[in-house]
Amino acid sequence: MASSKPPLVSDVAMVMAAGLGKRMRPLTASRPKPMVKVAGKPLLDHALDKIADAGIARVVVNVHYLPDHIEGHMHLRSRPQVTISDEREQLLETGGGLVKAWPLIDADPFFCLNSDAMWLDGPVDVFHELSAAWDAERMDALLLMVPHKRAHNYRGKGDFHLDPHGRISRRKSGRVAPYVFTGIQLVSKALLRDPPAEAKFSTNIFWNRAIEDGRLYGVVHQGDWIEIGEPQHIAPAEALFSDTL
Repeated sequence: MASSKPPLVSDVAMVMAAGLGKRMRPLTASRPKPMVKVAGKPLLDHALDKIADAGIARVVVNVHYLPDHIEGHMHLRSRPQVTISDEREQLLETGGGLVKAWPLIDADPFFCLNSDAMWLDGPVDVFHELSAAWDAERMDALLLMVPHKRAHNYRGKGDFHLDPHGRISRRKSGRVAPYVFTGIQLVSKALLRDPPAEAKFSTNIFWNRAIEDGRLYGVVHQGDWIEIGEPQHIAPAEALFSDTL
């Protein structure tokens, strides 16, 4: 039977795994946050397994804090094919990490996700979900959003609004926004053009420019998502995913 999934627009993903994981202490005193286990498996493996199951062949993983833990663990995997972007000398934050990894990514567009992103897929997996909504003529990046009711462990005020065409605007100070960013996005290399002179900076620099240009879009995830930022988030995550992990 032929697959009903839309085709993937990229076979490359980047997983952001270089952060210090301060909110996850004391679990991160001796291991990087991506190696913290949920349901007996490191967070990073949960993300990489989802990537492999979707049919994405190659992944770039950036490292900084306790990098040998991640590099050694990657040698135990046969799929997807992993390339390390080394940030040992300086933690570059999300935007700087993307620019540093640019030569290794070799795809346009490419998927990008945080190593602590955990989710339940809807009718199709998130990578095919993003692919179905991608329009290179209109978009520099497409962010996967989730409404508050499906954002478990989340206690914030939301991140973004979406207009009827899917264009993104930011939450205004003192207000609530209906959608939470899942940490998963589909990115054109056009988003990364003309980066700041300093090596260390946030992806928000790129997003702000794309918003001004009307080229930052979002799509609403049809499944569930859970924030894994603190040790007390782990038990609710294991309960939510108990039927699938």
